[in-house]
Amino acid sequence: MTEGNFVDYVKIQISSGKGGQGSAHLRREKYVARGGPDGGDGGRGGHIILRGNNDLWTLLTFKFKQHFKAGHGEHGSKSRSTGANGEDVYIDVPLGTVVRNAEDNSILFEITEDKEERIVLKGGLGGRGNWHFKTSTNQTPRYAQPGLPGEEMSLTLELKVLADVGLVGFPNAGKSTLLSVLTSAKPKIADYEFTTLKPNLGIVKYRDFRSFVMADIPGIIEGASEGKGLGHYFLRHIERNATLLFLIPADSKDISQEYEILLNELRKYNPEVLDKNRLVAISKSDMLDEELMEEMSKELEGAFGGIPYMFISSVTGYGMDELKDRLWTQLTEAP
Repeated sequence: MTEGNFVDYVKIQISSGKGGQGSAHLRREKYVARGGPDGGDGGRGGHIILRGNNDLWTLLTFKFKQHFKAGHGEHGSKSRSTGANGEDVYIDVPLGTVVRNAEDNSILFEITEDKEERIVLKGGLGGRGNWHFKTSTNQTPRYAQPGLPGEEMSLTLELKVLADVGLVGFPNAGKSTLLSVLTSAKPKIADYEFTTLKPNLGIVKYRDFRSFVMADIPGIIEGASEGKGLGHYFLRHIERNATLLFLIPADSKDISQEYEILLNELRKYNPEVLDKNRLVAISKSDMLDEELMEEMSKELEGAFGGIPYMFISSVTGYGMDELKDRLWTQLTEAP
């Protein structure tokens, strides 16, 4: 998936259908001069239904269509015939979509399972036909109920990426390069900050035809939890990952401090994120020789609070197989 095709925040307008009008028909047949009321009920208006679709990874389709309107219910007719219901409108969204009321930004629900269906707006009820209103004192009611109107609403759809592994690091930490090496994804790569402006997903192939999904997400800066830089635009995607892979370059001025800054931003945004499995990878280790690695290992002893760490290089391939082994172990072990 290319960066330009990844859309994770949209606003749409939805309208459910109005109910059909009940019929006020009076039965008139040969030899039945006064047959009485036989007007049928109106059909209900169409619902607006959101449905999870495992084949979708982005909200891109909503860039081209933002208005959705369900069908109206048909009117009732003679012989107590009920009008047809209005056509329901199904809106397919990727898994991990958070649905909010655009007016007050309140969360209505989240779609997390394939083919999961949630009715957002119900269609208006159809009006009752005149035969419902027949009484002993009013044998031929000549009125019926009108159908109830539909509803309108503005929604915001917010996608939180569903990936097994989320890459966490400052801009220019080498996340995009790592993703391009481990997967078939082709993220934009350059030597400047914020090359990645939107999440990139890739499938990491593992042994015995097994695989897992890795997400390269825009880099954090200090103050991201307050909305600085890409702020919440990035951080909301972290909530869906099962394992967090912290990527810190070997040429960082202070590796342990950089890790603490990243950890603190996650903690301030959502402390529950820290319950996830974590692994620290020292990237760009092709700049180090064995002696430097040994020295850094001694300095980093206990620096990550018991979280395992390792040295990798996306350029030379150093540590790639071990990295996949460790990630797979974390993904399959009990949290």
